[in-house]
Amino acid sequence: MGGQKHHQRHEQPTNSVRRSLKRKLEDEFIVNNITSSSSDDVTVSSHDVVTISPDLVSKVGLQVQILESEQDDDEDDEVFRLVVKRAIHELSELAKNENNVNLIVESGAVRALVRHLQAPQWKDDVEEPRPVEHEVEKGSAFTLGLLAIKPEHQQLIVDAGALPHLVALLKRHRDGQNSRAVNGVIRRAADAITNLAHENSSIKTRVRVEGGIPPLVELLEFTDAKVQRAAAGALRTLAFKNDENKTQIVDCNALPTLILMLRSEDTAIHYEAVGVIGNLVHSSPNIKKEVLIAGALQPVIELLSSSCPESQREAALLLGQFAAADTDCKVHIVQRGAVGPLVEMLQSPDAQLREMSAFALGRLAQDTHNQAGIAHGGGIPPLLKLLDSRNGSLQHNAAFALYGLADNEDNVADLIRVGGVQKLQDGEFIVQPTRDCVAKTLKRLEEKIHGRVLSHLLYLMRIAERSVQRRVALALAHLCSPEDQKTIFIDGNGLGILLELLESTNLKYQRDGCVALSKLAEKASSLSPVDAGPPSPISQVYLGEQYVNNPTLSDVTFVIGGKRFYAHRICLHSSSDAFRAMFDGGYKERDAKDIEIPNIRWDVFELMMRFIYTGSVDVNLEIAQDLLRAADQYLLEGLKRLCEFTIAQDIRVDNVSLMYDLSEAFNAVSLRNACILFVLENFDKLNAKTGYKDLIERILPEMHNYFVRTLERPVDADMRQ
Repeated sequence: MGGQKHHQRHEQPTNSVRRSLKRKLEDEFIVNNITSSSSDDVTVSSHDVVTISPDLVSKVGLQVQILESEQDDDEDDEVFRLVVKRAIHELSELAKNENNVNLIVESGAVRALVRHLQAPQWKDDVEEPRPVEHEVEKGSAFTLGLLAIKPEHQQLIVDAGALPHLVALLKRHRDGQNSRAVNGVIRRAADAITNLAHENSSIKTRVRVEGGIPPLVELLEFTDAKVQRAAAGALRTLAFKNDENKTQIVDCNALPTLILMLRSEDTAIHYEAVGVIGNLVHSSPNIKKEVLIAGALQPVIELLSSSCPESQREAALLLGQFAAADTDCKVHIVQRGAVGPLVEMLQSPDAQLREMSAFALGRLAQDTHNQAGIAHGGGIPPLLKLLDSRNGSLQHNAAFALYGLADNEDNVADLIRVGGVQKLQDGEFIVQPTRDCVAKTLKRLEEKIHGRVLSHLLYLMRIAERSVQRRVALALAHLCSPEDQKTIFIDGNGLGILLELLESTNLKYQRDGCVALSKLAEKASSLSPVDAGPPSPISQVYLGEQYVNNPTLSDVTFVIGGKRFYAHRICLHSSSDAFRAMFDGGYKERDAKDIEIPNIRWDVFELMMRFIYTGSVDVNLEIAQDLLRAADQYLLEGLKRLCEFTIAQDIRVDNVSLMYDLSEAFNAVSLRNACILFVLENFDKLNAKTGYKDLIERILPEMHNYFVRTLERPVDADMRQ
């Protein structure tokens, strides 16, 4: 089994997260009574070529120049800080437009902004809070965070020395200051670290080396909820695919606080918390054990019912990770009530919620104890519906979950009664692993069609509503073993149900019926489409090729179109009942020396006689129908069989009706059977032709007889095995 599609955890949950975080930063950065335009000086052509106006270049250069300037000796602290604050704000407003970011960086803003991450040296020693205290550092951190959204600028910002200052800002509350301004600067520092480290493994490591993880863990217990969220967001990013960071986060005792945050009524807090825990657990079995021991399981399960879809998604993904290899954990997850919310999420309009819940259920369904519970909880119909998705991951997760559920005998009838087998057979699966998974699911179901499972299905085929009877009969045609076919389709009337589908006005019913009957015939017989004919009634005597039309020892002559054909009574007598009657009965031919053959061409008669003398001939298509007529007239079953086989090779969409008439005219059973199988195997082509309905009505009685004969044949030991 290829297994479930691997789910890559992300530092942030979606591809648009960087822009989402940017929007969050924009919305929250408020500077009273200061406004600025950041887009009027930028134009974007239809070919996405960004044009920067000279005014914008000048504006950016001016702000950078202000940031690089030194405070005059006689300049008031607050005035200088206010000017710097306004310059930073101008840059931050411009940086909200990604088209401006490169210009800002190229204008030397990074070093200037990093410089202002540091606390100022105030000239005057005043203890009370200052009007713009912390605001410059906050604005610098915010603007650097915006610039870091472009990955190519992350390392430049770090090389400019930003990280030690950002880490220092995370500790600013330790001075006993606890104001809105302090909270703001801490939050902006955490957000900047998040953006700098995003998908950059070396910067993640640098944050740890600079001592950034302990203060972030400490901030998880901060009184301000926004600070908690920012710290958790940074830890989430730092933990992603960095084992050393994960270890330090756990060693700093973050787990108890993170688990408490899972229970927060603030959706933003529990969303970030479950994200951190998810990244800690990802590919780290030891940390996963610690997380479970610390009590994360129940609050994560409760998050499945959160009003926040992102938290639900993360919780489902995390439960799937918990269930990866630990059988006990899989059972505990189900026992603690996860199935109901996960099944409900399968029907969410949010595709990512459906994908993650299918992922979790797929992992849980690989445990025997959970399989019946998931099915009983209503999991089968929505999982089957997800097979129609055009999202490859979602489709695969659903297929993997159904593979698990199919392992439980109690689920087989439930899968079949809702049309699961048809769904698995008819689905258009995007990736090869999904196709392999579906094939193995059908094989798993096939292996369970016996004993009490088969009895249950036969019961449904007797008493269930007609739609369920149809689904059961269709499924069993594909899944049952040959030795059970008579019980199901003759004794249990499965054949009648399938044949009834061919008369339906519903195109899908007709197609499904044809496919099922074709499969039934294929399973029931290992012979070619043209069955072996009955044996000759008496032992055959072959004189050999040298006596064909040879006057030597000839005792009877046939006259065909004026030409004489020399034959030998002993050979003809033993070849068929027709010749035996001719020579032993009261017919005039009994004692005649010459016998007139009025209705057969010479080449046809000569080939027929060659068969009688040698037991074999090559029958080509041009002569096959005339030779079939002659073989039928003279009761030469072996020759009929050869003719039928040749004719059957020429059955086509445009002549199958005529071929069926030919088989009826000469009682050519093998040819008739070949026509029946051709009709079943070529439904889509034939259905488009006029006269198809009439053809079905004509052949239906013989189709019934064919299957009765075929299914009542004993199944030999080899087929049972």
